[in-house]
Amino acid sequence: MSPTMLSIPLSELPADFRARALRWAAGFPHCAYFEPNGLAYPHGPFDQLLGVATEAPAAPRSLKELRSWLPQPAVAGPCFGFLTYEVKNEVEQLHSGNPSGLSWPQLHFFSPHTWLHWRPDTLEIHGHTEGVLATILATAVPRLAAPLVPAFTPRMPKAEYLTAVEAVREDILNGEVYELNLCQEFYAEQVQLDPVDVFLRLNEASPAPFAGFLRHHNHFLLCASPERFLACSGRALVSQPIKGTIRRGATPAEDEQQRTTLLHDEKERAENLMIVDLVRNDLARVAQTGTVQVPELFGLYSFRHVWQMISTVTAELRPGVDAVDVLGATFPMGSMTGAPKIRAMQLIEHYERTRRGLYSGSIGYVWPNGNFEFNVVIRSLQYRPDTGYLSFQVGSAITYDSVPEREYEECLLKAQAMLDVLGAAVSE
Repeated sequence: MSPTMLSIPLSELPADFRARALRWAAGFPHCAYFEPNGLAYPHGPFDQLLGVATEAPAAPRSLKELRSWLPQPAVAGPCFGFLTYEVKNEVEQLHSGNPSGLSWPQLHFFSPHTWLHWRPDTLEIHGHTEGVLATILATAVPRLAAPLVPAFTPRMPKAEYLTAVEAVREDILNGEVYELNLCQEFYAEQVQLDPVDVFLRLNEASPAPFAGFLRHHNHFLLCASPERFLACSGRALVSQPIKGTIRRGATPAEDEQQRTTLLHDEKERAENLMIVDLVRNDLARVAQTGTVQVPELFGLYSFRHVWQMISTVTAELRPGVDAVDVLGATFPMGSMTGAPKIRAMQLIEHYERTRRGLYSGSIGYVWPNGNFEFNVVIRSLQYRPDTGYLSFQVGSAITYDSVPEREYEECLLKAQAMLDVLGAAVSE
């Protein structure tokens, strides 16, 4: 049957249509959902898209394979996929030797056989559409009890984390790096939970402009990311690194005081500026000469639990440059590595105790015309129902001015929404 497109007014759909659609979609071995949460964001958030496939023939597993796979003029819609942090090993002469309880493939993309696109007033269903709307509407949304997860175990005990921060400060003093993003994993085992239910709870507790739900066979990602990695529209390229975090205030006056504190925090501004310089250098590798600009530096944006310092870097792509060229020049994102990037990634491998996998990687979509959008996978749960392994990772940027205890507290602040949703705590 040839692909078709249906358009349904949103006013004719039930209020819980998104939940029904996501539960329907999660039954497929390949499922990707991108959620903007109706949030205003400079240069816009994710498009609201949902795609599924029963199989992904000849799916790319590396950037090299992605290059020959992406140009699909016969495909009318976007392709969906992810890049794990381990793509760094293809981009640079690096390796990953730390253990992983998740074991994502390094990279994976698929072309959906059915995909949904939420517009301002309508829902579009594309591809193989016969019976899809009726099936989604008939999908039950069960009322599930809030999940209760045992305490998360740190892969790196707190004392070891504090020692690692001091060691990174020594590396900075010795001129190895200027800044390093040190991350740590917290995990629980033999966990049984409903991925769709937990994602919807997380999305409600911590709405973000680059949220997403991903299923790859027995791997699930439940993502509440506030950060854009890269967006391309025509020849215009945008990257928006986040560096700088502070807790929201309990009252309007306290909240404004917290915002002002972050704005004038010299350490946070230095972190942000170093990563902006790194992003500028990365984009310059694929940009028209003289087009790399920083239209916003140290922008402050509020989210449910935190204020974030976000800067915007833009560029115009050189002729003949495609999505794979851009990813190869910029991945992994500087906000999750440090500067200089290669040495930072070598030290990350040394100090961290687990493979990052999809954390600090990216999920996104590429349109047939070459436009694309990718986020930074942070504030995310990773889950394998076949093994019961549940994991999240958090990190912070270490500079010479870092205070180890404060960096640890920042990590837990970033984890708060996930812990609240799961009714869980961290065992130290």
